[in-house]
Amino acid sequence: MKYLAGRLGALLAVVAVIGLLPRLTRTDPALTVLHARYADRPPTPAVLDAIRAETGLDGGPLHVLGGWASGLLHGDLGESWVSGQPVGPDVTSALGVSLTLMGTSLAVAVLLALALAAGTLRRGARRTLVTTRAGVGAAVLAALPEFLLAAVLATVLAVQLGWFPALGWGGPEQLVLPALAMGVPAGALLGRLLDDALPAAFAEPWARAATAHGMPARRIAGGALRRTLPALLPQLGLVVVGLTGGAVAVETLYAIPGLGGTALAAALAQDLPVLQACVLLLLLLGVAAGLTARLASRALLGPARADGALPPLVAPPLPTRRTVAAGALVLAALLAAVVVTGLLRDPLYADTAARLATPSAAHPLGTDSLGRDLLARLGHGAARTVLTAVAVGAVTLLLGLLAGAARAGALTETANALPAVLAGLVVAGIVGPGPWGAAAAVAAVAWAPLAAHTSALYAQERAAPHIAVARALGAGRWHRLRRHILPGVLPPVVRHAVLRIPAIALALASLGFLGLGTPAPAPEWGRMLSENMPYAERAPWAVLAPAAGLAALGALAVLTSAAVRGRGRR
Repeated sequence: MKYLAGRLGALLAVVAVIGLLPRLTRTDPALTVLHARYADRPPTPAVLDAIRAETGLDGGPLHVLGGWASGLLHGDLGESWVSGQPVGPDVTSALGVSLTLMGTSLAVAVLLALALAAGTLRRGARRTLVTTRAGVGAAVLAALPEFLLAAVLATVLAVQLGWFPALGWGGPEQLVLPALAMGVPAGALLGRLLDDALPAAFAEPWARAATAHGMPARRIAGGALRRTLPALLPQLGLVVVGLTGGAVAVETLYAIPGLGGTALAAALAQDLPVLQACVLLLLLLGVAAGLTARLASRALLGPARADGALPPLVAPPLPTRRTVAAGALVLAALLAAVVVTGLLRDPLYADTAARLATPSAAHPLGTDSLGRDLLARLGHGAARTVLTAVAVGAVTLLLGLLAGAARAGALTETANALPAVLAGLVVAGIVGPGPWGAAAAVAAVAWAPLAAHTSALYAQERAAPHIAVARALGAGRWHRLRRHILPGVLPPVVRHAVLRIPAIALALASLGFLGLGTPAPAPEWGRMLSENMPYAERAPWAVLAPAAGLAALGALAVLTSAAVRGRGRR
């Protein structure tokens, strides 16, 4: 009961922020409505006051929040500030589209996860399991942002090969590429988690006894799969939450009339009633998925959950190949060489005679539609993105340490379940698109994993015997914290924060791709990808260059993390 109360309180706090968007925005909502609906009327105080009274914005924050909440209870989502039409019908239609896309993407994810773990299931049932096979390849796929995979699929399969439509919604063929773009990273993540959990299931006594008694391999594999499900179902809930954030970029890229694309258009137009409705529904979808997964996990555990009859799965240590560390070093050196070479060039110089030029000695990666050198923009964009990611990483480290020490579990879980894109939409609705807003949006949710890590280590250190000895010797609270607890908490959390910097950079790039980050003409990888997508058929290198950079960044994060974990085992 206490768990539900805490999580409900944190969720209501987030919903309150959504409801207060009209009061939190730095622009006058009355001016937005005036420019959208009554462009011919002068912005006099009387006209603005009349618009505020008409839209219910003439009161204080509690008045605005109460009016919005009252409308929700009566099924009224408000009226669009731009069109003046009720928000409900359009958002309901977009909800149906998003549910269809998310359901299909989830089916792709589950099928891919089973395919990645099929070899482990087969070998484990025959007692020939040596190591997992999904490994680094699946981890790299899981690290790819949905918008990056969507752009590559659209460029290669739609534009270059013509196998599928590049835009639109309606027929089954228009569902394939969006579902793959969202489902493949999610399925790779689930597949790797399943592949990591299966060896522990096959190593338990029941599996060895079943094999000794001659039980068919198919039944043993099925039992191992059922054994891993309770631990994987909460992760499945988080995957669905991630799909809500990925849907924004994918729906925008493929011109799908879902909640994500509608929310982005509303954020850019400052149409806050539409943005409120879309973000609220996306948030509720994620919360419902997480709650359903948790309840299903508890149901599968049954009485074993209460009496501890079912121990947690403990995966056996699996060696990490030295090629993983070598691959990380090679990839890091290659990225560094590209960045340094690009920094020596001018990213803003436009050679109009060389627009969309193919890669050559003068322009090793080609040029974009304005004749700007792609290598230069890639190098300067990397420097900008990495520096911002380091700054955001430092902020999230501080927030994570403070929240973890305060044991803010409910707030941590709620923030962990919010995709950075949703936070970006809310921040864009308050302060408008821009680099500072994008950094604040990523920082608003990226601290949660560090807080969870800090909380676990803090509890572990406080229960350690040397703390009891220090207390018995008369050590004060601050002495114990400084000399005994922090040395055991800070180093692993700092390493965790450093490993998360590439993921922060990818989150910033996704907001840049959506137009919520660094404005033009400044070079930024996500914006480069978005700007060059219209020219994918004529100049595919203009899309593939930033796509390769983003993919290399994700792969580097995965390889580095795997190498660090492998070194820790030895």
